This record gives sequence, structure tokens and C-alpha cells, in this order.
Amino acid sequence: MAVRIIIGAQWGDEGKGKIVDLLSKESNYVVRYQGGANAGHTLKFDDKTIVLHLIPSGMFNGDSKCIIGNGVVIDPIALVEEIKEVEQLVDIDLHDRLFISSSAHVILPYHKVLDQVKEKSRGSDAIGTTGRGIGPAYVSKVSRVGIRMGDLLNPELLEEKIRKNLADINNALKHVYNEPELNADEMVSQLKPAIDTVKKYICNTTELLHNAVEMNEPILLEGAQGSLLDVDHGTYPYVTSSSPTAGGACTGSGVPPLAITHSLGITKAYCTRVGNGPFPTELDDSDGEKLRKNGQEFGATTGRPRRCGWLDLIALKYAVRLNGMNELALTKLDVMDDFETIKVCTGYELDGETIDHYPTETDQVERLKPIYKTFSGWQRSTRDISSYDELPENARTYIEFIEEFIGVDFTIVSTGPKRSETIVR
Repeated sequence: MAVRIIIGAQWGDEGKGKIVDLLSKESNYVVRYQGGANAGHTLKFDDKTIVLHLIPSGMFNGDSKCIIGNGVVIDPIALVEEIKEVEQLVDIDLHDRLFISSSAHVILPYHKVLDQVKEKSRGSDAIGTTGRGIGPAYVSKVSRVGIRMGDLLNPELLEEKIRKNLADINNALKHVYNEPELNADEMVSQLKPAIDTVKKYICNTTELLHNAVEMNEPILLEGAQGSLLDVDHGTYPYVTSSSPTAGGACTGSGVPPLAITHSLGITKAYCTRVGNGPFPTELDDSDGEKLRKNGQEFGATTGRPRRCGWLDLIALKYAVRLNGMNELALTKLDVMDDFETIKVCTGYELDGETIDHYPTETDQVERLKPIYKTFSGWQRSTRDISSYDELPENARTYIEFIEEFIGVDFTIVSTGPKRSETIVR
């Protein structure tokens, strides 16, 4: 039995969806444990492409049960659109495959409005959110005024909670943000068709997973975003509103820590970041633009161009230690195929001193100057290579240096976006 967590080891966008899709064939359950529709996991298989925002990435390879866990915040309207897209793409009976935690919190239209007006009010200090209501939904959850998926099954209670919440929210919209108030009747009416669709999937998913653990069934726990965006351990305040790290996997799914057997970190062969916040190895030159072009580095959810830079091994080592990662997957190796030289960050200079650890204070991260080691590129295509020994020698040298520096091996190397473009070691 294996309970494996799939964790982003950078600032998100590492290619977790492809790895989950790849490994889901061997799993009985695939569980999304945090985040919301601000995540976008792109899957390519059988000449088909789909971007999933809420449904776990294990839906298309094998017949695993896919769970949206209690740690996720769910926009019911967005979820219905995604369900329709999945059903149109492939012939799947989601009624037997999709399960939604009754304890997961709901993103309401007022969360989206609050997200957008708060971001607007920050001006130059904006976080760079997607505006999809994720942060305000988690605020409602922690403030104990959240609405959970189980509440959607009780129309009278749902309407009562919406009206009660709107009394405070409309007061803020009117008197703080100078925005128009929201109408509770319109909101309830807007939600009703989505509720009619999703209510059959809502259940006690923690009980399902506890039974699976007791039966020694293989389980995949799928995170969104990445370790450096963790609300506790990331570059705060330029972080997401949940915990993409290993600890968040347990709280967001109900799977106990001692059941975890594998912690698989996903890292690109370089670094990217979306939104604002410090990024020590960011490149504002032709190499950065080349990474963006070669890697098609545009957000799957927003379409925003991603900031690009060289691989940061100090930040990667921090993520490995933070999550107890005992295996790694390297994605987008092929993006580096035509680089003459490639750099990796092996240390920092901070205020004139050399350091070999990742600071926890964001103002210090902003002042970091990377120390690089330079490698010769391999300058030939790695696409469609399925055996590690067939990789160019310089590519293997690059990979093996990272493994030795970090102290964890790559069990998977991805050489393209398709499921078939993968080396399993």
C-alpha cells in the first residue's frame, strides 16, 4: 500500500497534473486536498488537452475514484462547467468516479467581488491574485462564517447563511470600497442550477479515505500551487491562501500523517513564478524570454505570462526538507534543449554575506543575489526519449548534479507535455 503526496516544490506550475495523471493508473483514489479554481492542471493524452481546476487529475488514466477534499474551496458554478467539459471530452460516468467532501467550503459570488475590490484597493501593493474568490473564501472559513458543501443540501439553511453574511459584506462594499451592494435573492437563484448538478456527488469523503487506508488501498494526494506559495512557509504575503505542503495534504484530506509513505516533489528544470513577490533567480533578459517561449509559460488559469529564471537549488532543498520529500520528478527538461549554457543557483549573497539556506523573511528574500554554477547545454532534442541512458550526456550531468546537491533522486523525468513523453527510473 502506498499513500503518495504530489507536491509542487517551487511557486506552482511545475507540471503536477501530468505526474498525477501518470501515477493515477496505479491508484484507487486520487484526492485534491487544497486550493480552488485558481489552480490549473493541464493534461495531454491521446491528442486531447484539458485544463482541470477542481476535479483531480486522476480522472483519465485508469478508473480511480476522484475526491475533492475538505481542504478545497469550491465554486459550484465553475465546478459544473468543468464537469460538463470532462463529460464532453471522454465517455466517463462521473457519478461513480467523483466524490466531493461535504466539509469543503463554498466560494460564493461575494467572495469573488471581495477578492477583486480588495486587490484593486491595494494598488501597487497588489498580491497578484486570480480574483476568483479563493482568499476571501478561506477568510470566511477561518472566521467561522463559511458555507460548506453540505449546506447546499439544505436550501433554507443556505439562504439564511447567505443573507446573514451579506449583511456584513454589503456594509463593507458600500461604506469601505464604494461598490454596489449584492442581492441575496439573485445569488440564491444563480446557485440553484449548480446545486442541482453537484449535490449527488457530496458525501463524507473522510470516511471513504479512512476505509481505504485500513484496506491498504493505494492513494494519491494531489496539491495545487507550490511549497513556496504556502501561507505559512512561503514568501508571505505573496502566497496562496492555503497549505500546498505535506501538512496541508493531511488536514485537507483527512488522511493521517502516519499513513503517508511517499512524498513526491515536482520541480521544473528551471523556475517560474506568476504574480508578485520575490524571485531570486528571475531573468529579465533573452534567456528568460527564451524559457518563457520554449516552455509556453503562460498561466493555465489566467493566461498571464509567467516570470522565468534559472533553477534555484537552495529553494528546492528548502522545499524538500519542508515536505520530507523522498522522491522527485523533474519536468520540462526539453525546454532547455537548445541552451548553450545553463545555470543553477547553489547559494546566495545576502547583504554582503554568503548563505546556503532559504530565508523565511520575505524582505530578506528580496535582497538575495544568486550564486550560480554554469553547465554546458546538450543542444539536442530530448523529446520522445523514454530511457534515462538515452539522454544526452550533458543532460544526465545536469540531472545528477541536482540529485547530489539536494540528496534526493529523480524517479521521474518529463521530456514533454504528453503522458508518453516520460522517463520512469
